[in-house]
Amino acid sequence: MLHRKSRISRRAFTVTALSALVASGGAMAAGSAMAGGKDRDRRRATREMRGVWVATVANRDWPSKQGLTAQKQRAELIAHLDAAEKSHLNTVVLQVRPTADALWPSPYEPWSQVLTGTQGEDPGWDPLGTAVEEAHARGLQLHAWFNPYRIANHTDLGKLAPSHPAREHEDWVVSYGGKLYYNPGLPEVRAFVQRAMLDAVEKYEVDAVHFDDYFYPYPVAGQNFDDDEAYDRYGGGFAVRADWRRDNIDQLVREMAAGIKKIRPRTEFGISPFGVWRNAGTDPLGSDTRGGVQTYDDLYADTRKWVREGWIDYICPQLYWNIGFAAADYAKLVPWWSEVARGSRTKLYVGEALYKAGDPAQPAAWQEPAELSRHLTLAKEHAEVCGHVYFAAKDVATDRIGAMARVVADHYEQPAIPPR
Repeated sequence: MLHRKSRISRRAFTVTALSALVASGGAMAAGSAMAGGKDRDRRRATREMRGVWVATVANRDWPSKQGLTAQKQRAELIAHLDAAEKSHLNTVVLQVRPTADALWPSPYEPWSQVLTGTQGEDPGWDPLGTAVEEAHARGLQLHAWFNPYRIANHTDLGKLAPSHPAREHEDWVVSYGGKLYYNPGLPEVRAFVQRAMLDAVEKYEVDAVHFDDYFYPYPVAGQNFDDDEAYDRYGGGFAVRADWRRDNIDQLVREMAAGIKKIRPRTEFGISPFGVWRNAGTDPLGSDTRGGVQTYDDLYADTRKWVREGWIDYICPQLYWNIGFAAADYAKLVPWWSEVARGSRTKLYVGEALYKAGDPAQPAAWQEPAELSRHLTLAKEHAEVCGHVYFAAKDVATDRIGAMARVVADHYEQPAIPPR
C-alpha cells in the first residue's frame, strides 16, 4: 500500500547521522561529542535501546476508544510517536495483532475490533503502514508486536467476526480462564499463526517482530488447559506433558525466527517475557526470587534457553518490580539476566514498569519520581544491558509524577540509536 512521503524530522536527521558515524567506525567521535560522563559511557550512549510499548488490546494506549474516525485515530497515533521523540526515545513497539486479528489489511485475519468497535470492519486506513512510515520519518524504529495464540478476552466464538479463522476451525480453540486461545500443540495452528504474522513482515519494513509474555496462558486456579487430544496425538516422544508444551513453544520461536530472516534478513526478532524464568528454590540456575509465576514451569516458555541458544536477537524481560522488592528484587534480577545474556548473541533490554510510577496502589518505592532513574543507574553497572523499554505509551504521555521526565533528564540528554 502506498503512503505519502513524509518530511524527515531534525531528530531523524541527527539519528541518521549518528548511525552513519557508528557504521563508519566513528562511534568514538560520535560519543566524544556528547556532554558529560566518561568516554566509555559516551560511546555506549550512541547505541542504546530506548523503547516504549503501545498497547492496543482493550484500547489500553491506542486508540483511546473504539469507533473514532480514521483521522482521529491517526492523530492519536502520531501524538504517541511525537511523545516518544520528545522523550529522546528511539523505538516504538506497536501491538498490531492483539487478539488473533490485525491492524493492517490481512488476508488471514479480520480487522481488529479496537479500531472501529466491530471486528472485521475496515477502518478506512492502514495503521501499521502509517506507523512504519511516520516512525521512520522521526528517526524511530517500529517493532511490530504480535500475540501468537490469544483469540479473545471472552469465551463466545459467536462474538468473533464471521470470517474469523477460529470460527472455521473450532477444533483449534481452547477455552480457558474466561478467554479463548489457539492450541499451541497443534502443528496446523503453529503454521497458521506464523503465516498470519509473517504477512506483516512481507508487507512492511518493520525493524523487528516482537512477542510479549503470552505463550501458554497464565495459570488459573482450579482450571485445566484442555489439550488432551493434541497431547495424545503429538506428545508421544515426551515423558511428561510439560516438556511437550515447552517444545511446542520452542518450535514456534525457532520457526518464526527463520521465517523473519528469510523475508527480511535485517529485521530482528525479540521477546519480552515475564521477568522470572525459574526461582532458585526450583532450579539452582534460577534467580534469587520467589516469583509466583515461573515462565519455564507455568507458561512453558524456556526463555533462558532461547537466549543461550541464540534463537532470538533480543530479550526484554519485564522486570516490573522496584529495587528492594522482597519476592522479585530488580537489583537481583538485572544481574541474573545479565549473566544469562553474557557471551550470547542475544541483546538484553530491560522492560520497565513506568505505569506503576505514582500509582497509589503500588508500594512506596513507586511513589518516588526517582525510582525508575535508579533502575537505569543500576543497569549501567552491567555491560550486557543494552537499554530499556517502558510500559507504556499512555504513561509516557501523562507521566503522572514526573518519573519519565526524571529518566530523560538523568540519562537521555542526548539522542541514541538502537543497538544492532
